[in-house]
Amino acid sequence: MALSGSALADRILGGWLGRIAGNMLGKPIENGPHWTRDRIDRYLRRADALPLTDYLPALEPPPDPVEFELRPEWQSCVRGRIHGSCRDDDVDYSVLGLHLLETHGPCFSTEQVGEVWLLRLPYLQTFTAERAAYRNLTAGVKPPLTATLDNPYQEWIGALIRADIHGWVNPGEPRRAAAMARRDAVLSHTGNGVYGAMWAAALIAAAFTADEPRAAVDSALDRIPPRCRLARTVRRIASLHDAGVAWADALAQLERETAGLPWIHVVPNAAVLTAGLLYGAGDFTATVALTVRGGLDTDSNGATAGSVAGVLCGAAAIPAQWTEPLEDRVRSAVFGFDGARISDLAARTHRLAVSG
Repeated sequence: MALSGSALADRILGGWLGRIAGNMLGKPIENGPHWTRDRIDRYLRRADALPLTDYLPALEPPPDPVEFELRPEWQSCVRGRIHGSCRDDDVDYSVLGLHLLETHGPCFSTEQVGEVWLLRLPYLQTFTAERAAYRNLTAGVKPPLTATLDNPYQEWIGALIRADIHGWVNPGEPRRAAAMARRDAVLSHTGNGVYGAMWAAALIAAAFTADEPRAAVDSALDRIPPRCRLARTVRRIASLHDAGVAWADALAQLERETAGLPWIHVVPNAAVLTAGLLYGAGDFTATVALTVRGGLDTDSNGATAGSVAGVLCGAAAIPAQWTEPLEDRVRSAVFGFDGARISDLAARTHRLAVSG
């Protein structure tokens, strides 16, 4: 399926809006060990917000901070209090990736990714594998050693959350998207951490021409080693979905099968994300809601699910309750981009996609 200029622009804007909205939905409850699936749903029931069809509601009176400990930013991320997006690394890296491609083009090197980080991204706004790689860069370490030296987070989710831009600029070209995401990812990750980025970029690229989420998921799997743990986990969720296993039961089964992995590890989070995409069945609201209700790294998973769902349906089809509170404005720690218009970022991304 070929996309015309206006249709492609709408899909790219849908990816940006979906990513930011999904991130905002999951941000107040980003703490996997505390915010289990059961606790998330207990909160939503108390707020009379199941099924979840909008941003997280605030409980009145305020919830017990021990039972329901929201992140400090919650007051600007909940229903009725959102005025533009909050700053978050899940969005910062999309912004930074756009700047990388505008500066160095699609043939950028891993070394140039590191240079852009040092010039544009504050060190204290990096976490886990990205902070380890940043620290190595400042010490003069060169890639790919930046990913392995004193870095216990090599297979965590960080590279995956950086991958969207590579999918957005390669509509219908998952192979090329995965190759670009790999060059980005190896600065800070190895193994499944890199495969997660390749898979996510390919997933988003495939969503531009797929007729439903399963087709995009299957296409993305072709871009990573079939026997890696990430691929096996994605296929496992898909098989449970095909067998008619309920969403909650499928996630409970994968939780048992990935037990022992950290809550920010890419593999269990890929399971939550895949479940949200498949059980959401292409509906934007259902996709982001199920993904965030799946727990673990809620804001990162919500962001990627929103990006895929936004590309699948396009910006015009995203329900207004998700987009209007964003006020076409994004907060970002990336130097020179704070307060940027989401529509402008999407238009710049569209130019890159058209130019190839």
